This record gives sequence, structure tokens and C-alpha cells, in this order.
Amino acid sequence: MTSVPAIVVPAAARHTATLIFLHGLGDTGYGWSPISENFRLRRKFDENMGMRMPGWYDIKDFGNLNATDDEQGMMKSVTHINKIISEQTDKGIPPERIIVGGFSQGSVIAMLTGLTSERSLGGIICLSGYLPFREKIASMRTEKGKKLPIFMGHGTKDPVVKHVWGEMSRDLLVGMGQDVTWKSYPDLEHSATPQEINDVEKWIDARLSATASKA
Repeated sequence: MTSVPAIVVPAAARHTATLIFLHGLGDTGYGWSPISENFRLRRKFDENMGMRMPGWYDIKDFGNLNATDDEQGMMKSVTHINKIISEQTDKGIPPERIIVGGFSQGSVIAMLTGLTSERSLGGIICLSGYLPFREKIASMRTEKGKKLPIFMGHGTKDPVVKHVWGEMSRDLLVGMGQDVTWKSYPDLEHSATPQEINDVEKWIDARLSATASKA
């Protein structure tokens, strides 16, 4: 159980690590629950082109990366994810074995949660997402956030979160000294492929193997 609505996929054996994965706009955790441990928080917004749908923050202007970020909504979602992280550490899971990730909107919140975390988390997974608060994220990062490795995957034909936005975000992160693993997927639109999921699993395995002694 968690303090906020979430789908909890039980560990196959002893619980020694946690993946917190956030769905994209309009989706729910059920769309990603087969991937592994998946946590879902459902919120509603009126501003998403007049439609009410599950989301993590409001989008003022679809298709415009330079539109003003919904800082209040984003930080509220970060607070919720931090509650789940706290619950995991309270259960004895070392922060280094907790990875936050997501798809689309969910990956934006995962990125923001990890980069501003006061804990030494295991890493961040960003699928078809982008870096928020680009003008001030460098000053928002914590010392622990600066050391977090990041996996970024993006389809070259994504019509929603454009591939070039992912590249720009990658370049900004690398320019700030962040450890980024970048993967492009030819002809992939705003979705995920088995190859991308395999790449994510390998990256997670490498991260958890490095902290296996703390399990």
C-alpha cells in the first residue's frame, strides 16, 4: 500500500529495490503495469485542450516546448512521488536502489523528482519526455541530483513530444555534467517498443547490480 493512489506490483521474490514509474497524459498505470513495479497517481485537469484526463500537470500549449511550465502542478506531483519514495525507504529499501521513471508527462515528473532529490537515488528513466524548467533547472538540482544517471529513450517520429526536444534536453543535461544514456528509436512515434523496454531493463539491471551489496 502507498499513501497516494498507485498500482503496486509485488516483488517476485524478496523486495530489495523499487522502480517508481509514471504514466503519460491520458493514460493510467494499468497501461504500464506489465513493465514491472508501477506506481500511478491520477489527477484531473481542465486545461488540456478542454479535456479532462489523467495527468501530472497542466499543459498550456501543446506543441510548444517554450510554453510556461505549470510549476505549481509539477511540484505538487513531485511531492506525491517523494511520499512514495519515503514509504519505500521506511520499508528498508536503500535510496540507491530506488529508480524513478516515466513516459511522456510521467518522465518529466520523474526527471524533476530525481534532479531535485535530497536522496541518493538509483537513477532516472525518461521515455519520450523532456527536461522541465530549462532556464533554472541547473540551480534547482541538488548535489545528490547532480550525480544521478539518466536513461533517455525517444522515437524519431514522435509527433507529441518531438524527438528534437528530447535531444535538446539531453544536450542541456550533458552540458551540466549529468550522466546520460541516450537511445533513439527509428520510426517510433509517441510510444514504446520491445527494444526500448529491453534497453531499459538492461540499464536497470546495471544500476541495481552496482548496489547489490546494499540489498
